[in-house]
Amino acid sequence: MSVTTAYVKRAFKYRFHPTDAQAAELSRTFGCVRKVYNLALAARTEAWARQERINYNATSAMLTAWKKTEELAYLNDVSSVPLQQTLRHLQNAFTHFFGKRSQYPRFKSRKKSRKSAEYTTSGFRFREGKLTLAKMTEPLDLVWSRPLPEGATPSTVTVSQDAAGRWFVSMLCEDPTVQPLPAADAAVGIDVGLDHLLTLSTGEKITNPRHERRDRTRLAKAQRALAKKGRGDGANRRKARIRVAKIYARIADRRRDLLHKLTTRLVRENQTLVIEDLTVRNMVKNHTLARAISDAGWSEFRSMLEYKAAWYGREVIAVDRFFPSSRLCSACGTLQKKMPLHVRTWTCDCGTVHDRDVNAAKNLLAAGLAVSVCGAGVRPQRSSPGGRSATKQKPPRREP
Repeated sequence: MSVTTAYVKRAFKYRFHPTDAQAAELSRTFGCVRKVYNLALAARTEAWARQERINYNATSAMLTAWKKTEELAYLNDVSSVPLQQTLRHLQNAFTHFFGKRSQYPRFKSRKKSRKSAEYTTSGFRFREGKLTLAKMTEPLDLVWSRPLPEGATPSTVTVSQDAAGRWFVSMLCEDPTVQPLPAADAAVGIDVGLDHLLTLSTGEKITNPRHERRDRTRLAKAQRALAKKGRGDGANRRKARIRVAKIYARIADRRRDLLHKLTTRLVRENQTLVIEDLTVRNMVKNHTLARAISDAGWSEFRSMLEYKAAWYGREVIAVDRFFPSSRLCSACGTLQKKMPLHVRTWTCDCGTVHDRDVNAAKNLLAAGLAVSVCGAGVRPQRSSPGGRSATKQKPPRREP
């Protein structure tokens, strides 16, 4: 009996430079994808108001009927594959909504929504390293920043254009190179912060590069220039908007690059990684710290850490956000009543001098290991009733 190996599905993203004809074709496709999505969402919303449900098959039949009308005949000019895919995406959105995992789907805006189109195997040809999409005669001019895994064949291809005008193609492939790493003896507690991006239970502190602050002057100047341009879709306003978008893209690229390097290193070196279960969405409501928290990328850091741990056979444990990691002495277990944010070092009654962040990382590690070993939660010590316990977080299946 042959045994089939289940490989990790991984997306490989590349820049490409389309010709004028390819750019025009893709722009038409993006517009048609958005139009079909909005039409199907409107139909499903009206049916919902009538207490009826419409599934993917019904919207697919509607798409066939829309193409036969004079008003929507232009839908026949683009490939039908991305149009069918956007209906599947809408079906998934409703599945998540009915499963109470997301909010009700929203309509796509022409100016604000992401420009993208997804092609399945029937909508593209990939041969000898050349990718040709449906309705196109020439392959895309890809910038091969890294090779695909040997023998890998894309199952889906997603083409997108960001706000800065850059074109990208993302190819989803099975990656045989992603295998569980040999078991390691090390475990680490990780405390995120603003003065230092990460503080480890080993005492190591990783500096917060503050990417947005480094480009704040250039960004403010570009935003002022954009604000002075008139309303509408004029050429000057479009150029000013792209200048702002390029600065934001530069900031995001640097942040993502650093987080990838940090998370890969932590996952390779440690078997167990313990973090704090922070609600970043609520924390950014603090207008004093919102900009700095967003620039630190805590949510993106956790997401990367979890899916890479799932890839390489590591364990990520999230300790309850109410666990008093900063106020608890890691040496004797004494709980301090108060610990204002400006207090960075403090001395316990037992005589131990603590660095606030290192002490928090050590306490997170101890709490996480208690969860991992005994399977029971660590009850947070706080005065208010109804405290929750530390829980192990199962990493989701994820493609980067």
